[in-house]
Formats: sequence, structure tokens, C-alpha cells
Amino acid sequence: MNFNSQIESISLDFAYQELEVEFVNLLELDNLDQFIYENPEKIAGFKSELKVSLSDAFKNGKGCPQAHLFLQRLLYRMNRLKLFWYDELENYVNENSAFLFSLRLEIENAWQGWEESNSIQQSTGSLIDALGDRVQEDLQPEPSPDGLFIRNEISKPGYQRLLAITSLDGLVEASQLSRMLGGVGNEVQTMLTRILWEEYGSGKFSRKHSTHFATMLEECDMDSSPEAYFELAPWEVLANINHSFFLSERKKNFLRYVGGLLYTEVSVPAAFQNIKIAGERLNMGDKGVSYWDLHIREDIRHGQWMLDDVALPLTRIYPKQAWDMVKGYDQQKFISSRATAAIVESVRQCMYL
Repeated sequence: MNFNSQIESISLDFAYQELEVEFVNLLELDNLDQFIYENPEKIAGFKSELKVSLSDAFKNGKGCPQAHLFLQRLLYRMNRLKLFWYDELENYVNENSAFLFSLRLEIENAWQGWEESNSIQQSTGSLIDALGDRVQEDLQPEPSPDGLFIRNEISKPGYQRLLAITSLDGLVEASQLSRMLGGVGNEVQTMLTRILWEEYGSGKFSRKHSTHFATMLEECDMDSSPEAYFELAPWEVLANINHSFFLSERKKNFLRYVGGLLYTEVSVPAAFQNIKIAGERLNMGDKGVSYWDLHIREDIRHGQWMLDDVALPLTRIYPKQAWDMVKGYDQQKFISSRATAAIVESVRQCMYL
């Protein structure tokens, strides 16, 4: 079964393509900060156009999709330097660049301020009830139109498109969680480590979740190389990945990260059940749905662990700040739902155009 896509990529318009190429060329310099110090005029145009894109993306309602895509691609290219890809070591020469740090901060500040306007914050009532009610609702949600479309209507090319887009995160799964585990040991840290340990296959590469994803791609005659389908990723999917980086790289956001992870672990079984059923309907074979099947089985347990052994103990450790977990939960739900809608739209285009 060959990967068949009528739409090969989500294209930036020409002006943004030129800016992205300019940025990639900067990343590849031997000493980016030294180059900018000696040639500040070389990036004056880039910095000016960046400010325009920030305004276009975040100043007016939903913003310009092209500006969103450009900015999220820039963020992703910077954030990926926090992970190790077993590629050429020279690719990391600018990982500590002061220019990249300030650029990332400028984009994230504007973006996160905009994201704040998309969520309603709750900080009254019973915190424990607020967490428990959300978990109960998302464990067995009412079928959504997007979920029903995936389960009942998606075609083989559509299924492959879904795999292609989700592979961007699926092949490096749980990498952000690993960034949150260092520090003083306690029961919460131990449980988070246990969840990561299972995500990483309990020390066996063949059982690692990302290995199952790669096997699933290969079973569908698709490229299992990391980032092979980067060009297909909608900005909403990139924003979901970048949001996880934003939280996990700042210990001040630890509680928000935990809330987001709680939502992810709780909601995955129901969401992935639809994809598994679709794969079975399309006769993809056991390997063609193995990743979804594994997650459904393990994340039911992980969701309960996240609530009982991570979130609830943290309400006692941080009684004044623990509402941040609810904020993180709700924000992750919104961002994940937005990403899912974008994936489904891409799948529909693949199937019907």
C-alpha cells in the first residue's frame, strides 16, 4: 500500500517561504550569534517581517493562518534542538544561541498571550471535584463528529494522511515528559517516571511506543523516518507540540504541564479507539493498528495514575497554585481538539479533492 496524497504539503506563501529559508540558513551558520554581532544589518529585514507576522497572527481574532503556520514552524525548528536526534553533531552548534533564545521568547510571549484568550479559567469551587469531573467526562465522552468521521468514513489514503501528520509527534513520543523528571525524588516524581518508563517500552526498544508507530508506518508502506512528513503538519498540530515544549521547559509551569498530561492520558483511549476501528475496517492488519491498541490498553491505567498519584497529591503540596492543573487540563483539551479538527480537515482534503 503506497502512500497516496493528492496534497503533498501545506504550503507557505512565497514571502513566508523566503523568510523560512532565511531562518534555516541562519540555523546552519557555524556561530550564529557572532555572525549577527558582526552583521546586524543582515537580519534587520527578517526581524521587521517577524513583527508583522506576529501582528497578523495574534492581534485580530483567529489571525492569519499563514502567519500562524510560519511562526509555529519557526518555534518547532528551535524547540527540536532540545531533543537529540542521533544526527550530525554540527546540527546543534547554535542550540544555546542568544538570538534564538530571544526570538523564541518573542514568539512565545505573543502566542501564549493569544492562547490565554481562548480559554475560560476556573479557580472557584472544589479543586478535587473539578479535576475528577473532567476526568470522568473525558474517559467516556460522547462521540464527536470528527471521531465518527475517522471511525466510519476515513479511506485508506485518509488513514495514511492521518498517520503521516501524527508521526511528527508519535515517533518521538513522551520526549517532553522526560524533561520534567530531574530533581528531588518523591512519590509524584516516581509515578511520572513509571509512566515514562512504560511509554519507553520498559527498557526494551521493541516495546517502545514510538517503535510501534514506526512499525505501523512501515506496514502501510510509509516512511518511518522522524519528521518525514513535516511539510504536511497544520499549524494547529505544530502548536500542540510547541505548547508541550513551552510548558516542559519552564519549571514554573510544572502544574500546568501535569494538568495537560492528565488530559492527554485520560482522553487518548476514546480518541484512539476510533482510529483503531478505522484501521480494522480498512484491513490494515494487526501491525497497522498496533500503536493505537497499545495506547488504549496502557493509557486507561496511566490516566488513573495521573489523577490518583500525581494530580491529587500535588493539590496538597501546592494548595495555592493547584488550580494551574485545571488551567493546564482545559487548555490542553482546547489545543488538542483544535489540532484534531485540523487533521480531519487535511484528511478530508486528501480524500475528496
